[in-house]
Amino acid sequence: MSEKQSTEDSTAVRSLILLLITFVLGTLCLQGFNLVFQQVGKDAGAPDQASLITALPSIVLGIVCFIYGSLGDFVSLRKLVTFGLCILFVGSVYGYVANTIMAPNIWNVIAARLLQTAGEQVAGSAYLVVATKYLKPSLKVIFFGIFTAGYQVSAAIGIFAAGLLSSIAWQYLFLIPAVTIVFLPILLKSLPTGGGNGEKVDWLGFVIFGLATALLTLFFSYTAWWLLAASAVCYLIFAVYISRAKSPFITPDFFRNKRWLMGIGLILIFYFMNYCMSPIFNAIGRDVYKVSTTTVSLHVVWAFLVAAVLGTTSGAIVDRIGRKPAIIIAACLMILGFAGTALVVNSGLLALTLTACVYYAGVGLMYSPIVSTVLDTLPQDQSGRGVGMNDLVMNVTGSIGIAIIGGLMGKPSLEGFSIMGATGPAANYSNLLLIGAAVSLLGLVVYLACKKTIYATTADQQ
Repeated sequence: MSEKQSTEDSTAVRSLILLLITFVLGTLCLQGFNLVFQQVGKDAGAPDQASLITALPSIVLGIVCFIYGSLGDFVSLRKLVTFGLCILFVGSVYGYVANTIMAPNIWNVIAARLLQTAGEQVAGSAYLVVATKYLKPSLKVIFFGIFTAGYQVSAAIGIFAAGLLSSIAWQYLFLIPAVTIVFLPILLKSLPTGGGNGEKVDWLGFVIFGLATALLTLFFSYTAWWLLAASAVCYLIFAVYISRAKSPFITPDFFRNKRWLMGIGLILIFYFMNYCMSPIFNAIGRDVYKVSTTTVSLHVVWAFLVAAVLGTTSGAIVDRIGRKPAIIIAACLMILGFAGTALVVNSGLLALTLTACVYYAGVGLMYSPIVSTVLDTLPQDQSGRGVGMNDLVMNVTGSIGIAIIGGLMGKPSLEGFSIMGATGPAANYSNLLLIGAAVSLLGLVVYLACKKTIYATTADQQ
């Protein structure tokens, strides 16, 4: 390894450590509010709109993931990080003040979460861009694994904090990410001095694509067909725009990459139910076992810790057995976790915790091999846009999933039957979990059918 490469790796690693700490502190609100969104909606006097507390920020999360990641190909990461952390700080303070000094209001909660989300993801996107652009290949898969471990640790902290604060004042959740502002001066000194190609940013293209994606996701929250039609029109306008624009941020050739399309399709399927397990677990605790969110959080937090362990070790696992077996094992764990939880709904919180651990073990193992697989289908000069598109699909498909499942959680439509003999709410939640198992199984089937093509020209055939 050359001295230059060693220096670049060392600088990148220092940046990655700081970005990961910032990411963990900045994103724990996501899982915290994901756990208690129904309680927040009730306290804010809008229980029927509670799912929007998770769904709408998830839409924004997907869009800013895409924008931040893609901008990594064009502009300085230092500018992106400065903008993001300032927005996060403003959203954190606003959310706490607006819902403490005044009575809690659903739209104040959502507005604050939108600001927090628009800012908090900058650390995650910058982390992935740095890892993709500045690390040697053997280190990338390791740091992808560490990244998902960081996400799961932040989720565990968020779940625990939400459970604790739900019995005190959930408004304090807003303040936790505000501390990330103190990392800004250190990050500005440690981030790579390079970044971007100096080209003019295609803001019009970003706006059109972001609007189309937002309208599509809102359709699944409101089921208003005009939203779907408007989204289709915006995507059509975007397609015409990038085919005629002088310097679009993404070209039509990007979407003609068959291997990438297959890979991103896998992310769409595997991450559809990504936000659903913890709110379903919380609902089972509340409606079946009559326990508080605090008690539920003390159980489900172990599942996130399992995911963190698998995420941390996923790089070593992939290095030993290869990406293909790792993806297959991860998918099987996700299937077994969902199906197992569905079958033990009435068997006690310990049984539910164990099966949830199985699911999150699969989630922790999946990220590193699936992301490296998809990014390897793109040339390095498109890696920032690849990171952005990966994050966009992960978060938008997850927000669609929680919008659909969150809507079904409060309705008795699936209570009339159960393969495990449950009745009432237990039957409803069991069937929702079986839907999760079926989606994960579909992802495995698609992967087995497409993996030969996805890895067709990849130098590393693992």
